[in-house]
Amino acid sequence: MRPSSIFKSVLSLIAAGAIAVSAAAQAPAQRAPGQPPAPPNPTPPMRSKTIHLKHVLVIGQTNGFQHDSVSAAMYSVYKMGHETGLWDTEMRTDAELLTKKPLQNNAKNLDYFDAIVFASTTGELAMDYQQKADMMTAIRDEGKGFVGIHAALDTNYKWPEYGEMTGGWFDQHPWGTFNAPIRNEDADSPITKHFPAAFMKYDEIYQPKNWDRTKVHVLLSLDPSKLVYANNRNVHRDDHDFAVAWTKMYGKGRVFYSTLGHTEEAWDDPDVTKMYFEAIRWALGLTETSTATHARLPQ
Repeated sequence: MRPSSIFKSVLSLIAAGAIAVSAAAQAPAQRAPGQPPAPPNPTPPMRSKTIHLKHVLVIGQTNGFQHDSVSAAMYSVYKMGHETGLWDTEMRTDAELLTKKPLQNNAKNLDYFDAIVFASTTGELAMDYQQKADMMTAIRDEGKGFVGIHAALDTNYKWPEYGEMTGGWFDQHPWGTFNAPIRNEDADSPITKHFPAAFMKYDEIYQPKNWDRTKVHVLLSLDPSKLVYANNRNVHRDDHDFAVAWTKMYGKGRVFYSTLGHTEEAWDDPDVTKMYFEAIRWALGLTETSTATHARLPQ
């Protein structure tokens, strides 16, 4: 037999074998005598999107200093909501959704969200006049919550209403990133009750300007007796009152801010993430805490 004929014979045998294997695979399995028939293949369960209780918009736009911790902060907010089922999270590094006008392509506007989180935003955000008015309306008049993380105070210096809403603006960090001596000024608040009366955190603590203790409820503050002021030109507060976290109302809106969260490592600290989790819960109206002003702790 010629080689070409042998080759054709081999191909024919392979094809015949493949057809036989395919047919065997498709044929129903033979049952033993007395064996009941196999149940049909179950229909896969229908999958639907989990309905969360609330909707949170996280903004991480930076037009100034870019913190390494922005992504960690944004992901932490998403993770908190995802793991508890209390909220879903939209994460953006632009300001497009900070508007009440209708948007295209399934984009959500401020009417959809229940709270806004600024995750170490810096500089003047890319918002026009109407967007700014819409955001203030959402918080002040409609009661949407606002949570400011760290550099949210280093944002929108040319927008007076923003500083009024947050409680102030960034004015240096006199000691940089250091082991900050912190005092718990409200051990009854769900936001800070997990902290001891006095503790240390390695973080960067902002000094706020245009900030007044009589307009906020201070939760955490630096212990002024344990700070070094000599030869520190960045200390601008003569009262040495350095708040670390506070709550306030802005019209109907619940506002929380904390300077904690500068470092990426801070977002692996369960104390810090617990604080922000409870702050977001409060901003969403899911829990209660005081916004009344109070006197400083004895120095």
